[in-house]
Amino acid sequence: MKREFLKDLNLEDKVIDQIMSANGADIENTKKSFGDVDSIKQENESYKTQLAERDKDIKSLSKQVKDNDDLSNQLKDLQGKYKTDTTNLNNQLSQTKLNGALNETLTAAKVRNPKAIKGLLNMDDIKLNDKDELVSVNDQLDSLKKTDAYLFDEGQHQGYSPAGGNGSHDKNDVQTLTNIFKGE
Repeated sequence: MKREFLKDLNLEDKVIDQIMSANGADIENTKKSFGDVDSIKQENESYKTQLAERDKDIKSLSKQVKDNDDLSNQLKDLQGKYKTDTTNLNNQLSQTKLNGALNETLTAAKVRNPKAIKGLLNMDDIKLNDKDELVSVNDQLDSLKKTDAYLFDEGQHQGYSPAGGNGSHDKNDVQTLTNIFKGE
C-alpha cells in the first residue's frame, strides 16, 4: 500500500502513519513466516535447475534403455549366429570323421578306386556310432565284393597261368593278316 493512495482518500497524516506502520508490521510478519523472498526465489531457481537436470537424466536413461534394447537384440542375434555356427561346425566335424573312417575302411578292404566305391555305397545308411566306428559299411562292401569283385584288389591268384605266357604260342596277327591278303 502506498501513502499517496491513502492521501487521495483524504485521510489525516496521523491516521496514514498508523496504517503504514500496521501494514509494515504485517509485511515483516509475512516475511518472517515465509522467510526471505530472495532465498525463496533462489530456492525456486534451485528446484528448477534440479528439475531440468532430472529431465536431462531421464532422457539420457531413456536413450540408454533404447541402446540396451538394441544391445540385447544384437546379443540375441549373435547368440543365434553362434548356435548356428556351432551346429554347422559340429556337422562338418562329424562329416570329416565319417569320411576319414570310411577312407580307412576302404583302404583296409583293398578298394582299387575309393571314389568309385563311394558312389556305389548308400551313404545315408553309413553312420558313426558312439565309439566312432562305422555302421553298415561292411555289409555294403561285402555285397559289392560279390557283385563287382573287379573293384577290389584281390592280389594274385595261385596257379594262374595264362595261355601263351611263355611266348611259344604267340601269334603274329599282322603276319597272319598279311598272309591272308597275299593268298597264302
